[in-house]
Amino acid sequence: MAAVNLRKPTGLKGRKLSIHVVTWNVASAAPPLDLNDLLQLNNEDLNLDIYVIGLQEMNSGIINRLSDAAFEDPWSSFFMDVLSPLNLVKVSHVRMQGILLLVFAKYLHLPYIQILFTNSTPTGLFGYWGNKGGVNICLKVYGYYVSIINCHLPPHISNNDQRLEHFDRILEMQNFEGQDIPNILDHDLILWFGDMNFRIEDFGLHFVRESIKNQCYSHLWEKDQLSIAKKHDPLLREFQEGPLLFPPTYKFDRNSSDYDTSEKRRKPAWTDRILWRLKRQSQAGPHAPRPPAPCFSLSLRSYVSHMIYSISDHKPVTGTFDLELKPLVSAPLITLMPEESLWTMENNMVVSYCSDPDFPSSPWDWIGLYKVGMRHVNDYVSYVWVGDNQISFSDNLNQVYMDISTIPKTADQCLLCYFSNNLNSIVGISKPFQIPPRFFLREDPLGESQPQF
Repeated sequence: MAAVNLRKPTGLKGRKLSIHVVTWNVASAAPPLDLNDLLQLNNEDLNLDIYVIGLQEMNSGIINRLSDAAFEDPWSSFFMDVLSPLNLVKVSHVRMQGILLLVFAKYLHLPYIQILFTNSTPTGLFGYWGNKGGVNICLKVYGYYVSIINCHLPPHISNNDQRLEHFDRILEMQNFEGQDIPNILDHDLILWFGDMNFRIEDFGLHFVRESIKNQCYSHLWEKDQLSIAKKHDPLLREFQEGPLLFPPTYKFDRNSSDYDTSEKRRKPAWTDRILWRLKRQSQAGPHAPRPPAPCFSLSLRSYVSHMIYSISDHKPVTGTFDLELKPLVSAPLITLMPEESLWTMENNMVVSYCSDPDFPSSPWDWIGLYKVGMRHVNDYVSYVWVGDNQISFSDNLNQVYMDISTIPKTADQCLLCYFSNNLNSIVGISKPFQIPPRFFLREDPLGESQPQF
């Protein structure tokens, strides 16, 4: 193992990642019983690698916030319940009052996803209240910079200028000074979505509803405030969006698919949007050599609303993407495995791992033992600090022991994950394995625990 070269690839192959983005203003509602359509779980043709989920207007009353601080909020818990059996792990999350952003990834990708930064930008009352604004998770995915923003912008048709100001402010506040992270506009990909609250100008309520009824959306596109703004704002124009081939997603009567029948009878609008921006390519001069073929591209597979959900006055919107890239990272920073031949009578598991020479190790790094199907990074069965339980090391090969005597007997497949304190991410993961039954304790007739051999 000491001779293994971890980071010098020979002809890296391209990789395709399927990403599913969800945005939904849930209007303080609890999760419905079935989200299979929203998460595309019934689509057998999809093999999704990453879920990016953004919610707005989650219940953020005092009692709810206290409960969510002590336990998982109902929405996060629901998504983990549904996705963890599919080997999708919650990688990161950030919440600001009712705005929540979650990122899930298949565990095989975890060593190649680094959490760089999470940030909240309130733009509500006097610019300090977090009922409006944006939250951001900045990642490195296979060596590429990816920023994900979930936002909730000001409502009402007359506040379009304010919406655009908040859009710019959220973007400007994603600075990473002193963290060796490039400016967000130099990131390889920005995914920006949420309840942007852009409305349809000029046309009256009757015309808009008749156009929707007849599925004649093209006239409405021309008066969509976001579409108009992109014609005049060069930076906003760099953000792409799929075609709006679905009905406006706001405003509906709750528990129905009928547009607003209240006294206010608000005009329908595409308030819920998903945008993306790829890094600008430097402009080559007329005599400069032709640049190499792009090794990072994003293509949209679907952009739809989900009209079957009626718990909110908004309908959720999803976008499914294929991200094609040539990895800049060829191997994880840590390669680890359980040494099944080195189990001891004291019920210790010996774990060997080798590290990249440039890996920034810390005494606070730890290795966790997980069951396959783990929900998040803290969902471990047991863990060990690598600095405390080290038993041998040479060059880049290390060994630590983990006491498993108190672990309940299980036939489940397990995983080992190495968590880096400096990088705030999982940087190594083992292949699935089973703990031999002889290392679990059993009760003897006298009630004393005895190891099984």
